[in-house]
Amino acid sequence: MLAEMGVRVFVPEPVPGRDDVAPAVREAVAARAPAPPAPAAAPAPLAAVATAVAPAAVRIPSGDGVDGLGWEALEQVVGDWASALRRKPVFGEGDRQPDWLCVGDPPVEEELRRGAPFAGDEGKLLDNMLQAVGASRRRGAYLTNAFKCRLPDDREREAEEAARWALVLQRQVELLRPRVILAMGRFAVQMLLQVNEPPGRLRGRVHRYGDVPVVVTFHPKYLLHNLPDKGRAWADLCLAQTVLRADA
Repeated sequence: MLAEMGVRVFVPEPVPGRDDVAPAVREAVAARAPAPPAPAAAPAPLAAVATAVAPAAVRIPSGDGVDGLGWEALEQVVGDWASALRRKPVFGEGDRQPDWLCVGDPPVEEELRRGAPFAGDEGKLLDNMLQAVGASRRRGAYLTNAFKCRLPDDREREAEEAARWALVLQRQVELLRPRVILAMGRFAVQMLLQVNEPPGRLRGRVHRYGDVPVVVTFHPKYLLHNLPDKGRAWADLCLAQTVLRADA
């Protein structure tokens, strides 16, 4: 099928030793004081995000509470924040020692129903994409959303929520220590790279989130409705695979 699409096909080699930002979002996200130096074996601390003030109508715990949290405590905080917003959370799933971290846009109805990111047909497509590079949700890849619940109807609250979910995503990256991040979709690109550019203009080169390389590609939901761009998405996976091989 890939050959018919005119895209390059390869068999991934095993890796030894491994079993547009909205103005409101930009205003809410600012650099925090740098973390103390990490031990030599640990990755450099990621750029942190300042916490905005919650609107009076929605009281949400302070975002500073995610610093240093483990998986169970972090998931509890996400549940508390989503509950305060009267929304269901989608935390993430997959291998917690991954090569690949796939970050998608805010969850849609099917993801909320299943409580898992990249569900339904778009999830099947992503699973096939990961399988093509030797990874899966069970082994080698972790999947999550930029926002852990649906966006609010009130756009003014989006900036406040973005700041908090950015802290959660940062902590997930610190815990996962992935070797490459796939930013899949507009909101994922905004939160990870803090740029006001559409994903299509950021493809084809390697970006950084702290010390972690980031490759921008299309969200699987977009690809389901724009089949010709599947070949371009495959090229993005090839680029990310090249990053992994260079780091082996």
